[in-house]
Amino acid sequence: MDITLLQETAQRMVAVGKGVLAADESHPTIGKRFAALGIEASEENRRLYRQMFFCSPGLEDYISGVILFDETIRQRSDDGTPFPELLDAKGVVPGIKVDSGAKPLAGHPGETITEGLDGLRDRLGEYFELGARFAKWRAVISIGNGTPSRGCIEANAHALARYAALCQEASIVPIVEPEVLMTGHHDIDRCESVTTDVLQCTFSQLQCQGVSLDAMVLKPSMVISGSDSTAATVEEVALRTIGCLRNTVPAAVPGIAFLSGGQTDEDATAHLNAMNRRGPHPWNLTFSYGRALQTRAMKTWGGDPAALESASQAFLKRASCNSAATRGAWEPSMEQSIA
Repeated sequence: MDITLLQETAQRMVAVGKGVLAADESHPTIGKRFAALGIEASEENRRLYRQMFFCSPGLEDYISGVILFDETIRQRSDDGTPFPELLDAKGVVPGIKVDSGAKPLAGHPGETITEGLDGLRDRLGEYFELGARFAKWRAVISIGNGTPSRGCIEANAHALARYAALCQEASIVPIVEPEVLMTGHHDIDRCESVTTDVLQCTFSQLQCQGVSLDAMVLKPSMVISGSDSTAATVEEVALRTIGCLRNTVPAAVPGIAFLSGGQTDEDATAHLNAMNRRGPHPWNLTFSYGRALQTRAMKTWGGDPAALESASQAFLKRASCNSAATRGAWEPSMEQSIA
Protein backbone atom coordinates (compact mmCIF):
# COMPACT_ATOMS: atom_id res chain seq x y z
CA MET A 1 0.00 0.00 0.00
CA ASP A 2 1.37 3.40 -1.04
CA ILE A 3 -0.45 5.70 1.39
CA THR A 4 0.90 8.85 -0.26
CA LEU A 5 -0.48 7.79 -3.63
CA LEU A 6 -3.84 6.92 -2.06
CA GLN A 7 -3.98 10.34 -0.39
CA GLU A 8 -3.17 12.07 -3.67
CA THR A 9 -5.82 10.09 -5.54
CA ALA A 10 -8.47 10.89 -2.92
CA GLN A 11 -7.63 14.58 -3.19
CA ARG A 12 -7.95 14.45 -6.98
CA MET A 13 -11.37 12.83 -6.67
CA VAL A 14 -12.78 15.66 -4.56
CA ALA A 15 -11.04 18.60 -6.24
CA VAL A 16 -13.02 21.84 -6.24
CA GLY A 17 -14.94 22.21 -9.50
CA LYS A 18 -15.10 18.51 -10.19
CA GLY A 19 -17.15 15.50 -9.11
CA VAL A 20 -17.53 11.77 -9.66
CA LEU A 21 -19.84 10.31 -12.31
CA ALA A 22 -21.61 7.17 -11.08
CA ALA A 23 -21.92 5.00 -14.20
CA ASP A 24 -22.02 1.70 -12.34
CA GLU A 25 -25.65 0.65 -12.77
CA SER A 26 -26.22 -3.10 -12.67
CA HIS A 27 -27.77 -4.82 -15.69
CA PRO A 28 -31.27 -4.90 -14.11
CA THR A 29 -31.11 -1.23 -13.12
CA ILE A 30 -29.93 0.15 -16.44
CA GLY A 31 -32.24 -2.30 -18.19
CA LYS A 32 -35.27 -0.77 -16.47
CA ARG A 33 -34.18 2.75 -17.39
CA PHE A 34 -33.57 1.76 -21.00
CA ALA A 35 -36.91 -0.07 -21.19
CA ALA A 36 -38.79 3.01 -19.99
CA LEU A 37 -37.46 4.84 -23.05
CA GLY A 38 -37.83 1.95 -25.47
CA ILE A 39 -34.08 1.32 -25.69
CA GLU A 40 -32.85 -2.26 -26.17
CA ALA A 41 -30.76 -3.28 -23.14
CA SER A 42 -28.02 -4.97 -25.15
CA GLU A 43 -24.34 -5.06 -24.22
CA GLU A 44 -23.53 -2.91 -27.25
CA ASN A 45 -26.09 -0.27 -26.31
CA ARG A 46 -24.70 -0.17 -22.78
CA ARG A 47 -21.21 0.28 -24.24
CA LEU A 48 -22.28 3.03 -26.64
CA TYR A 49 -24.21 4.85 -23.96
CA ARG A 50 -21.34 4.89 -21.48
CA GLN A 51 -18.79 5.66 -24.18
CA MET A 52 -20.80 8.80 -24.90
CA PHE A 53 -20.04 10.06 -21.39
CA PHE A 54 -16.40 9.03 -21.40
CA CYS A 55 -15.70 10.61 -24.80
CA SER A 56 -17.57 13.85 -24.13
CA PRO A 57 -15.23 16.73 -25.05
CA GLY A 58 -14.12 18.54 -21.92
CA LEU A 59 -15.28 15.76 -19.58
CA GLU A 60 -12.18 16.31 -17.48
CA ASP A 61 -13.18 19.92 -16.80
CA TYR A 62 -16.07 18.79 -14.60
CA ILE A 63 -15.51 15.11 -13.76
CA SER A 64 -12.65 13.85 -11.58
CA GLY A 65 -13.55 10.15 -11.56
CA VAL A 66 -15.98 7.61 -12.98
CA ILE A 67 -17.42 4.61 -11.14
CA LEU A 68 -17.57 1.69 -13.58
CA PHE A 69 -19.49 -1.58 -13.51
CA ASP A 70 -17.71 -4.94 -13.91
CA GLU A 71 -18.81 -5.19 -17.55
CA THR A 72 -17.80 -1.62 -18.34
CA ILE A 73 -14.27 -1.78 -16.93
CA ARG A 74 -13.60 -4.60 -19.40
CA GLN A 75 -15.06 -2.81 -22.43
CA ARG A 76 -13.31 -0.69 -25.05
CA SER A 77 -14.06 2.40 -27.07
CA ASP A 78 -14.71 2.29 -30.81
CA ASP A 79 -10.99 2.62 -31.51
CA GLY A 80 -10.13 -0.31 -29.22
CA THR A 81 -8.93 1.69 -26.19
CA PRO A 82 -9.93 0.11 -22.85
CA PHE A 83 -12.28 2.44 -21.02
CA PRO A 84 -10.02 2.79 -17.94
CA GLU A 85 -7.12 3.75 -20.22
CA LEU A 86 -9.30 6.26 -22.09
CA LEU A 87 -10.35 7.92 -18.84
CA ASP A 88 -6.85 7.95 -17.39
CA ALA A 89 -5.53 9.68 -20.51
CA LYS A 90 -8.00 12.50 -19.82
CA GLY A 91 -6.86 12.80 -16.23
CA VAL A 92 -10.07 11.19 -14.96
CA VAL A 93 -9.63 8.50 -12.27
CA PRO A 94 -11.23 5.13 -13.17
CA GLY A 95 -13.14 3.42 -10.35
CA ILE A 96 -15.19 0.27 -9.86
CA LYS A 97 -18.28 -0.84 -7.95
CA VAL A 98 -17.34 -3.91 -5.91
CA ASP A 99 -20.33 -4.78 -3.72
CA SER A 100 -22.81 -7.43 -4.83
CA GLY A 101 -25.91 -5.58 -3.68
CA ALA A 102 -28.18 -5.32 -0.67
CA LYS A 103 -29.73 -8.57 0.54
CA PRO A 104 -32.25 -9.26 3.34
CA LEU A 105 -30.64 -9.05 6.78
CA ALA A 106 -31.42 -12.17 8.80
CA GLY A 107 -33.42 -11.47 11.92
CA HIS A 108 -34.34 -7.95 10.78
CA PRO A 109 -37.44 -8.02 8.54
CA GLY A 110 -37.49 -5.23 5.99
CA GLU A 111 -33.82 -4.36 6.43
CA THR A 112 -30.80 -5.21 4.29
CA ILE A 113 -27.09 -5.92 4.48
CA THR A 114 -24.77 -5.27 1.55
CA GLU A 115 -22.81 -8.37 0.54
CA GLY A 116 -19.66 -8.95 -1.47
CA LEU A 117 -16.80 -9.33 1.03
CA ASP A 118 -16.13 -12.96 0.07
CA GLY A 119 -13.32 -13.02 -2.49
CA LEU A 120 -13.02 -9.23 -2.47
CA ARG A 121 -9.25 -9.21 -1.91
CA ASP A 122 -8.70 -11.17 -5.15
CA ARG A 123 -11.22 -9.10 -7.10
CA LEU A 124 -9.57 -5.87 -5.99
CA GLY A 125 -6.25 -7.18 -7.24
CA GLU A 126 -7.78 -7.91 -10.64
CA TYR A 127 -9.52 -4.54 -10.80
CA PHE A 128 -6.25 -2.76 -9.98
CA GLU A 129 -4.62 -4.54 -12.91
CA LEU A 130 -7.54 -3.44 -15.12
CA GLY A 131 -6.88 0.16 -14.15
CA ALA A 132 -9.21 0.91 -11.23
CA ARG A 133 -7.75 3.30 -8.66
CA PHE A 134 -10.80 3.68 -6.45
CA ALA A 135 -13.79 1.54 -5.55
CA LYS A 136 -17.32 1.98 -4.24
CA TRP A 137 -19.46 0.04 -1.76
CA ARG A 138 -23.04 1.13 -0.98
CA ALA A 139 -24.87 0.35 2.24
CA VAL A 140 -28.63 0.93 2.26
CA ILE A 141 -30.42 2.19 5.37
CA SER A 142 -34.19 2.71 5.29
CA ILE A 143 -36.26 4.77 7.71
CA GLY A 144 -39.59 3.35 8.81
CA ASN A 145 -41.64 2.31 11.80
CA GLY A 146 -38.98 0.89 14.11
CA THR A 147 -36.23 1.03 11.53
CA PRO A 148 -33.36 1.26 11.15
CA SER A 149 -32.44 -1.13 13.94
CA ARG A 150 -29.12 -0.92 15.72
CA GLY A 151 -28.26 -4.33 14.32
CA CYS A 152 -28.75 -3.10 10.74
CA ILE A 153 -26.68 0.04 11.26
CA GLU A 154 -23.80 -1.83 12.91
CA ALA A 155 -23.76 -4.70 10.39
CA ASN A 156 -23.57 -2.33 7.44
CA ALA A 157 -21.00 -0.07 9.10
CA HIS A 158 -18.79 -3.07 9.83
CA ALA A 159 -19.04 -4.30 6.22
CA LEU A 160 -18.17 -0.84 4.90
CA ALA A 161 -15.11 -0.71 7.15
CA ARG A 162 -13.86 -4.16 6.17
CA TYR A 163 -14.32 -3.27 2.50
CA ALA A 164 -12.43 0.01 2.96
CA ALA A 165 -9.52 -1.71 4.69
CA LEU A 166 -9.25 -4.25 1.87
CA CYS A 167 -9.29 -1.45 -0.70
CA GLN A 168 -6.44 0.43 0.91
CA GLU A 169 -4.46 -2.80 1.23
CA ALA A 170 -4.83 -3.14 -2.56
CA SER A 171 -3.75 0.50 -3.17
CA ILE A 172 -7.31 1.46 -4.10
CA VAL A 173 -9.11 4.46 -2.58
CA PRO A 174 -12.43 3.41 -1.00
CA ILE A 175 -15.59 5.42 -1.50
CA VAL A 176 -17.61 4.71 1.63
CA GLU A 177 -21.32 5.07 0.85
CA PRO A 178 -23.79 4.74 3.73
CA GLU A 179 -27.04 5.80 2.06
CA VAL A 180 -30.04 6.72 4.20
CA LEU A 181 -32.91 6.37 1.75
CA MET A 182 -35.22 9.35 1.29
CA THR A 183 -38.14 7.02 0.59
CA GLY A 184 -40.75 7.32 3.34
CA HIS A 185 -42.97 9.60 5.42
CA HIS A 186 -40.27 10.76 7.83
CA ASP A 187 -39.50 14.43 8.39
CA ILE A 188 -36.10 16.08 8.25
CA ASP A 189 -35.63 15.76 12.03
CA ARG A 190 -35.86 11.98 11.79
CA CYS A 191 -33.51 11.90 8.82
CA GLU A 192 -30.95 13.99 10.70
CA SER A 193 -31.13 11.70 13.73
CA VAL A 194 -30.71 8.51 11.68
CA THR A 195 -27.96 9.96 9.48
CA THR A 196 -26.04 11.05 12.57
CA ASP A 197 -26.27 7.55 14.07
CA VAL A 198 -25.21 5.92 10.80
CA LEU A 199 -22.21 8.17 10.27
CA GLN A 200 -21.03 7.92 13.88
CA CYS A 201 -21.18 4.14 13.73
CA THR A 202 -19.49 4.04 10.32
CA PHE A 203 -16.51 6.12 11.44
CA SER A 204 -16.20 4.13 14.64
CA GLN A 205 -15.92 0.95 12.57
CA LEU A 206 -13.52 2.54 10.06
CA GLN A 207 -11.17 3.43 12.89
CA CYS A 208 -11.50 -0.05 14.42
CA GLN A 209 -10.47 -1.60 11.11
CA GLY A 210 -7.44 0.66 10.72
CA VAL A 211 -8.70 2.60 7.71
CA SER A 212 -6.67 5.72 6.90
CA LEU A 213 -9.30 8.46 6.89
CA ASP A 214 -7.15 10.79 4.77
CA ALA A 215 -7.11 8.20 1.96
CA MET A 216 -10.86 7.65 1.52
CA VAL A 217 -13.89 9.54 0.23
CA LEU A 218 -17.26 9.65 1.99
CA LYS A 219 -20.39 9.39 -0.18
CA PRO A 220 -23.35 10.12 2.08
CA SER A 221 -26.95 11.06 1.47
CA MET A 222 -28.06 14.56 2.37
CA VAL A 223 -30.21 15.28 5.40
CA ILE A 224 -33.53 15.68 3.65
CA SER A 225 -37.24 15.12 4.26
CA GLY A 226 -38.75 11.79 3.23
CA SER A 227 -40.22 11.62 -0.27
CA ASP A 228 -43.75 11.37 1.16
CA SER A 229 -43.28 14.17 3.68
CA THR A 230 -43.39 17.95 3.41
CA ALA A 231 -40.22 19.06 1.64
CA ALA A 232 -37.73 21.16 3.58
CA THR A 233 -36.31 24.30 2.01
CA VAL A 234 -32.97 24.28 0.23
CA GLU A 235 -31.40 26.34 3.01
CA GLU A 236 -32.71 24.02 5.72
CA VAL A 237 -31.31 20.96 3.93
CA ALA A 238 -27.94 22.70 3.67
CA LEU A 239 -27.98 23.79 7.32
CA ARG A 240 -29.01 20.36 8.66
CA THR A 241 -26.60 18.44 6.44
CA ILE A 242 -23.59 20.58 7.31
CA GLY A 243 -24.46 20.42 11.00
CA CYS A 244 -24.73 16.64 10.88
CA LEU A 245 -21.43 16.28 9.04
CA ARG A 246 -19.59 18.58 11.44
CA ASN A 247 -20.79 16.40 14.31
CA THR A 248 -19.76 13.10 12.73
CA VAL A 249 -17.08 13.35 10.02
CA PRO A 250 -13.44 13.81 11.10
CA ALA A 251 -11.55 16.65 9.44
CA ALA A 252 -8.97 14.12 8.22
CA VAL A 253 -11.40 12.99 5.50
CA PRO A 254 -10.36 14.93 2.37
CA GLY A 255 -13.77 15.19 0.79
CA ILE A 256 -17.44 14.36 0.78
CA ALA A 257 -19.07 13.45 -2.55
CA PHE A 258 -22.83 13.44 -2.06
CA LEU A 259 -25.17 10.99 -3.75
CA SER A 260 -28.33 12.43 -5.28
CA GLY A 261 -30.57 9.68 -3.89
CA GLY A 262 -33.61 10.25 -6.08
CA GLN A 263 -33.65 14.05 -5.88
CA THR A 264 -34.47 15.99 -9.04
CA ASP A 265 -31.48 17.17 -11.05
CA GLU A 266 -31.98 20.77 -10.00
CA ASP A 267 -32.61 19.99 -6.32
CA ALA A 268 -29.40 17.96 -6.08
CA THR A 269 -27.46 20.88 -7.57
CA ALA A 270 -29.20 23.54 -5.46
CA HIS A 271 -28.58 21.67 -2.20
CA LEU A 272 -24.87 21.17 -2.97
CA ASN A 273 -24.56 24.82 -3.97
CA ALA A 274 -26.22 26.05 -0.74
CA MET A 275 -23.85 23.94 1.34
CA ASN A 276 -20.76 25.31 -0.38
CA ARG A 277 -22.00 28.86 0.06
CA ARG A 278 -21.88 28.18 3.80
CA GLY A 279 -18.18 27.31 3.59
CA PRO A 280 -15.37 27.01 4.16
CA HIS A 281 -15.68 23.50 5.56
CA PRO A 282 -13.12 21.02 6.94
CA TRP A 283 -13.56 18.89 3.80
CA ASN A 284 -14.25 19.59 0.13
CA LEU A 285 -17.93 19.12 -0.72
CA THR A 286 -18.68 17.76 -4.17
CA PHE A 287 -20.98 15.33 -6.00
CA SER A 288 -21.04 11.69 -7.02
CA TYR A 289 -24.28 11.62 -8.98
CA GLY A 290 -25.78 8.98 -11.24
CA ARG A 291 -29.28 9.83 -12.36
CA ALA A 292 -28.84 13.53 -11.54
CA LEU A 293 -26.11 13.65 -14.22
CA GLN A 294 -27.50 11.10 -16.66
CA THR A 295 -31.29 11.48 -16.89
CA ARG A 296 -31.42 14.25 -19.48
CA ALA A 297 -28.65 12.69 -21.52
CA MET A 298 -30.38 9.30 -21.61
CA LYS A 299 -33.67 10.85 -22.72
CA THR A 300 -31.89 12.91 -25.37
CA TRP A 301 -30.14 9.83 -26.75
CA GLY A 302 -33.11 7.49 -26.65
CA GLY A 303 -31.08 4.76 -28.35
CA ASP A 304 -30.59 6.80 -31.54
CA PRO A 305 -26.94 6.83 -32.70
CA ALA A 306 -27.55 10.18 -34.40
CA ALA A 307 -28.49 11.72 -31.05
CA LEU A 308 -25.29 10.76 -29.18
CA GLU A 309 -23.67 14.16 -29.72
CA SER A 310 -26.75 15.97 -28.41
CA ALA A 311 -26.84 13.61 -25.43
CA SER A 312 -23.20 14.39 -24.72
CA GLN A 313 -23.97 18.11 -24.71
CA ALA A 314 -26.91 17.58 -22.33
CA PHE A 315 -24.60 15.69 -19.96
CA LEU A 316 -21.86 18.33 -20.11
CA LYS A 317 -24.33 21.14 -19.36
CA ARG A 318 -25.62 19.21 -16.34
CA ALA A 319 -22.06 18.52 -15.19
CA SER A 320 -21.15 22.20 -15.57
CA CYS A 321 -24.01 23.22 -13.26
CA ASN A 322 -22.79 20.81 -10.59
CA SER A 323 -19.23 22.01 -11.08
CA ALA A 324 -20.44 25.53 -10.33
CA ALA A 325 -22.24 24.21 -7.24
CA THR A 326 -18.95 22.87 -5.83
CA ARG A 327 -17.84 26.51 -5.69
CA GLY A 328 -21.17 27.87 -4.47
CA ALA A 329 -21.43 29.67 -7.81
CA TRP A 330 -24.54 28.03 -9.28
CA GLU A 331 -27.58 30.18 -10.02
CA PRO A 332 -31.07 28.95 -11.05
CA SER A 333 -30.75 31.00 -14.22
CA MET A 334 -28.08 28.57 -15.39
CA GLU A 335 -30.81 25.93 -15.74
CA GLN A 336 -32.53 27.84 -18.54
CA SER A 337 -29.89 26.86 -21.03
CA ILE A 338 -30.30 23.14 -20.27
CA ALA A 339 -34.07 22.89 -19.88
